[in-house]
Amino acid sequence: MHDPPPLDRLGIALRYLAAVLPLLFSGLILIALVSYVPMGRDKILWVTADVGLGVVALVLMWWRRRWPWQIALVTALFATVSLSATGPALVSYVSLVTHRRWRWTVPVAVTFWLCVTASTLWQSPFEMTVFYGLASAAVLAGLTFLGLYLRGRRDLAAVQREAERAAQRQRIEQAQLGERLKIAQEMHDVLAHRISLLAMLAGGLAYRTDLSAEQTRETALAIQENAHQSLNELRAVLGTLRRDGGMEAPQPTLAHLDALFEEVRAAGQQVEVDDAIDGRELLPTQTGRHAYRIVQEALTNARKHAPGSRVRAELGGRPGEGLRIRVSNPARSGAKAGPGGRLGLVGLAERTRMAGGTITHSVQNDRFVLDARLPWEA
Repeated sequence: MHDPPPLDRLGIALRYLAAVLPLLFSGLILIALVSYVPMGRDKILWVTADVGLGVVALVLMWWRRRWPWQIALVTALFATVSLSATGPALVSYVSLVTHRRWRWTVPVAVTFWLCVTASTLWQSPFEMTVFYGLASAAVLAGLTFLGLYLRGRRDLAAVQREAERAAQRQRIEQAQLGERLKIAQEMHDVLAHRISLLAMLAGGLAYRTDLSAEQTRETALAIQENAHQSLNELRAVLGTLRRDGGMEAPQPTLAHLDALFEEVRAAGQQVEVDDAIDGRELLPTQTGRHAYRIVQEALTNARKHAPGSRVRAELGGRPGEGLRIRVSNPARSGAKAGPGGRLGLVGLAERTRMAGGTITHSVQNDRFVLDARLPWEA
């Protein structure tokens, strides 16, 4: 059997208040009898014993959740001869009912009813005994329904708490999944760019026989440098998997575009740039990072699907109007998509959507055109 859930402080206070009221009533009677009413020693001892049993029953109440039927039975027996023990006995019985163990509840309820009824046999007429029997049966029935109601509320609260915990776990899992997707997108952008550069440089070595020794050496050094850069950037991206924080590196922005263009030109890609951005220092860092990745992926796609062709990159925009990125290259009919074909465009579309922008790609006048727009508030 599972341990019952803990009670709140208000619930504990109300239960002990209900249990102590008969005890206080008996205590007041004892004080009044001793102070104002002449009575024999036997009567005083009897009332004192009544109050003492009530105190013992009140103390036993503390363990009613650990030993529910035992405490309920003992306090019920106390209530046979002690008015003060009636409160703890009733509270212990309700606590027993909340466990929904009918093999415990029914015997205790019958014993409780017999004890209360029997307590009137020796001091009341038969009619009063019948009345007490009916009244105690009605009270026990009402307390049984009360215990079941409290258990129902407790179960409902437990279900709600579990639902909240499940929702919280789902939110955490969604956040973790989102972070993993960001890392995966970052890895794709970094590695696709570097590996396509390596393929271009290696292709030059494989098919060009007119290269001088110095040119061959420079190309080999460029391959080596790009391989080192690939490893370093891969370590940086994978390093985020070992940290609890968000993406930290690499974090290129719009300011790194010139270095990107120089890098791909040094590898042999022909790139023509038209930069008409006004107030680029005001561009938010996050938007600049998205812009860099869009241009990087567009250049990577051009190297994959139109190697050796001239690429044109147009950038424009200002605060309040947004940032526009347009990259185009000749569209070669019948060209097959390379490994991971179209996946880069899917990733760019998702990145742009999350940034609140739009992106389209189409073939216009025999040129493949990638057109992206990112928000840029004034």
